[in-house]
Amino acid sequence: MRNKTILLVEDNPDDEALTLRALKKNNIANEVAVARDGVEALDYLFAEGSHAGRDPAQLPEVVLLDLKLPKLDGLEVLKRLRADPRTRRIPVVILTTSSEERDIAASYDLGANSYIRKPVDFDQFLAAVHQLGLYWLLLNEPPR
Repeated sequence: MRNKTILLVEDNPDDEALTLRALKKNNIANEVAVARDGVEALDYLFAEGSHAGRDPAQLPEVVLLDLKLPKLDGLEVLKRLRADPRTRRIPVVILTTSSEERDIAASYDLGANSYIRKPVDFDQFLAAVHQLGLYWLLLNEPPR
């Protein structure tokens, strides 16, 4: 069985810590790679730049993608991910504070698999992460 890595793309250190804590509290022990801006996320996915030594065949099982990112926003990351045959089938869950209809529509138009607005309440966030892990890491059957 291949390693089911999660790529968390999050620029806010508090939200990163909250997400990692929620994963741990839900006993999701998968390796989590963290990219703190859109450029770093693409570098990780395509094994370029600071991630040039990474095996490009080892893709994450799921990408948790924030929309409001420095250097390159989440929608542009999603667009580039979906444009490349190597990464177009990776499940992408938008995990953001934005509830703007245009962000939701654009995310789905560009191929997001799910859109989750970050709850402010930690217990709600824990429940959301539990469902995320259960579905995307255990139940979902990705193409091989």
